Amino acid sequence: MANILEPEKKIVASDSDDAVLEQLGYTQEFKRSFGLLGMVGFSFSIVTCWTALSGVLIIGVESGGPPIMIWGWVAVCICALAVAYSMAEMCSAYPVAGGQYSWVAILAPAKWARVFSYVCGWFMLIGILAMGAVNNFIAANFVLGTAQLNNPDYTIERWHTVLVAYMIAVVAAISNIFGPHLLNKISKGILVWNITAFLVCFITILATNDHKQPASFVFSKFQNSTGFSNSYTAILGLLQSAFGMCCYDAPAHMTEEIKNARKQAPRAIVMSVYIGAVTGFIFLISLSFCIGDIETTATTPTGVPVIEIFFNSTGSIAGASVLASLISVIAIVCANSLMAEGSRAVFAFARDHGLPFSRTLSKVSKSKQVPIYAVVFTALVQIAFNSIYFGTLTGFNTVISIATEGFYLSYAMPLLSRILAHVSGKKTELEGPYSLGRYGLALNVFGFFFLSFACITFNFPTVNPVDSENMNYTSAAIGVVMLISVVTWFTTGRKRFTGPDDGHLLDVGRGEVAGTPEAKIA
Repeated sequence: MANILEPEKKIVASDSDDAVLEQLGYTQEFKRSFGLLGMVGFSFSIVTCWTALSGVLIIGVESGGPPIMIWGWVAVCICALAVAYSMAEMCSAYPVAGGQYSWVAILAPAKWARVFSYVCGWFMLIGILAMGAVNNFIAANFVLGTAQLNNPDYTIERWHTVLVAYMIAVVAAISNIFGPHLLNKISKGILVWNITAFLVCFITILATNDHKQPASFVFSKFQNSTGFSNSYTAILGLLQSAFGMCCYDAPAHMTEEIKNARKQAPRAIVMSVYIGAVTGFIFLISLSFCIGDIETTATTPTGVPVIEIFFNSTGSIAGASVLASLISVIAIVCANSLMAEGSRAVFAFARDHGLPFSRTLSKVSKSKQVPIYAVVFTALVQIAFNSIYFGTLTGFNTVISIATEGFYLSYAMPLLSRILAHVSGKKTELEGPYSLGRYGLALNVFGFFFLSFACITFNFPTVNPVDSENMNYTSAAIGVVMLISVVTWFTTGRKRFTGPDDGHLLDVGRGEVAGTPEAKIA
């Protein structure tokens, strides 16, 4: 039993991804088809900061305006790099589809490892699944917004948006089930499309707009439509940047399908942040110069301020439609990638008995090498989240906050685990090929404080005076997720939940599932 309390456990010195996975207690069930380029394309199709910022532009416009949007973006990207490098190091040492919650299980002090990992798994799943629904919503908005631009008499109704979001989720699910062999090729193709569309969009609006805003408006003129003080509003403005720079953990959940995952997955994590930071920065500046009248942009009948900016700049319905369609394609392919990431996360958590019906959700089709039930489950949850928009816009805005906060909380937990382990004396060595060396702990601490600040900010009300319609219900929603994780932990999780078999940290759960607790004790 002494091995359970072993203070340090090092990963096996092996270049074989399958060997590392086997040491962690898992069997390789997926085909390793992704290379570095394909995984960077896959990850950036999800991160794709410049289009994500476009989808939530109105937050930044009303909460500080262009100066907060631009300089806030720079600050958030610097902080995000600390988080990305930290996660890349963990991913290199432990390349398993569970990602964050698996790293927590290995790195946290043994006393808290299982329960902390379990809670992290729930936040991770909620974040990924909610983000899939948000992306479906954004994609639907771009499709319908383009239709409205071409047909001014058309009025977009809520149910139109929901039905289009449903369709996008269904198409993504079908693509994942019947075309998994195409995922790597699609990812490479969308990387080229993404960069090309970015260049076309920002060059076109800058070249065609003959009534640009002055530089003082873009870089220094503060805008405040929230009803709060300027300092509070500036903090709210960071929400747009926080949403835009998210989801860069995607390669971690695909590690069991990447060739040479210990090297390439970490690189994909960091590269997607760098590419996203540069493209997002340039696009924000371009939009700010071309934004036109803020009130007109914010209240556009298309429902998408960026489409109004495209039209205001080009003066052409056809031109604006082409630019909007470029982004629509990216958002639809992003839905496909988020469906893949979400299903792998569901599969991994179910494989460790973290969900109801885990045995079914963790099944992988031998012929297609896809977790079909996990894909279907992911699609159904996304559809359920999108259905909230039928009843209330405030409710769906809460889904957006849940998506972002779910990710950020799941990012913070492995960083906190590493910090706590260091303080408690359990200094687990991360001996993957992608190592931060002596800078690792410092980046962990810096990244954790940023994530903590962001998670607190996500709960702030965004409009004053606050009422039932504009109240930020994120704290209540996150409380519900926490309650679910705690209740399920005490009812089933503490008996059944397992995790990576490193240092026998999780023997209690694994032993009870297997019925042979002594089998895992050295």
